[in-house]
Amino acid sequence: MEELTKTEEKIMQIIWNLDKCLVRDIIDQLPDDPKPPYNTISSVVRLLEGKGFLDYKAYGKTYEYFPKITKEEYKQFTFKKVFANYFDNSAESLLSFMVKKENLSKEEIENLRKIIDNN
Repeated sequence: MEELTKTEEKIMQIIWNLDKCLVRDIIDQLPDDPKPPYNTISSVVRLLEGKGFLDYKAYGKTYEYFPKITKEEYKQFTFKKVFANYFDNSAESLLSFMVKKENLSKEEIENLRKIIDNN
């Protein structure tokens, strides 16, 4: 699996939310104003298809796209990269970072303790 660019990931987030869609459905979901041109989004969608993230059903000249890779699969892939590259595969390093840098509330820290204790 390849890592997505920011633009590709933005488009995939929309497709995961829609489950199946046409290019115009993606454009409708984009918060950008003005909306990007149809051909631009169509090109990104074709790149995602080429990378194995999407498949499609053709209805004449209209293509309905749907994800081949689930959001959960991509989340796991990206987390493994971040975990390895930035935390040296150390859960202790990751949790320490979260507690110190993310300003977790006492309730969130307590919930983490419960999760750890139950596993």
